[in-house]
Amino acid sequence: MSTPLEQVFLAAHDDLPREAPGSEETTALLLRLAGGLPARPRIVDIGCGTGPATLPLAAATGGEVVAVDTHEPFLARLRTRAATSGLGERVRPLVAPMDDLPLPDGEADLVWSEGAAYIMGFDAALHAWRRLLAPGGVLVLTEAEWTTTDPSPGARAFWDAGYPAMRTTAENVAAAQRAGYTVQAVYLLPDSDWDAYYRPLACRIATLREDGVDPAALDEVGHEIDVRAAHGTEYGYTAYVLRPR
Repeated sequence: MSTPLEQVFLAAHDDLPREAPGSEETTALLLRLAGGLPARPRIVDIGCGTGPATLPLAAATGGEVVAVDTHEPFLARLRTRAATSGLGERVRPLVAPMDDLPLPDGEADLVWSEGAAYIMGFDAALHAWRRLLAPGGVLVLTEAEWTTTDPSPGARAFWDAGYPAMRTTAENVAAAQRAGYTVQAVYLLPDSDWDAYYRPLACRIATLREDGVDPAALDEVGHEIDVRAAHGTEYGYTAYVLRPR
């Protein structure tokens, strides 16, 4: 059963355009950087949310996408969006934890995850998801990272509470190479990708305040927006395009 704070968090994210920083432009760029996919590739989108990457991937590639998340209401919204966009037959929602996916080895030509790998940790994701890749397959994921080697106390306190294992790009490149991947591309998401997430979230929080939702819980949900405004030059989301060696 979810806690009151988790309930407020989910209410604040209900039917937002996306659940993490990103954009259709970035998804399209990363897909181009991945390259070398077969016609109609098999895709697994892990931590898909309501499908901000799922639907563009299905539309751009002509492939089938297994869309994985643990929150059924997100997947219900994805089903509606997929049906409305004419992609319903090529999107298969799957309720499953990202660290224990009920999918066979070699299931995917492309494994994709935007804004979710930190939940299990970068190294664990690289290890757990590798088996899903078919020969010649590619892993694309975004990861929260420090963009400085000396973050300020305010930024450090926020991320230590939620993701104490967060590292720099150089450290994660080295980790990916140690895990047996070739790093094909690295891309720091632009500030506009954060705005695409935070602006709708801020509007939703304001609406929930007007509706009388617990202001302390809303303050906690919205705290990350304030941290980003104060310390956004010190961290970001970095996308990785990786191929197993």
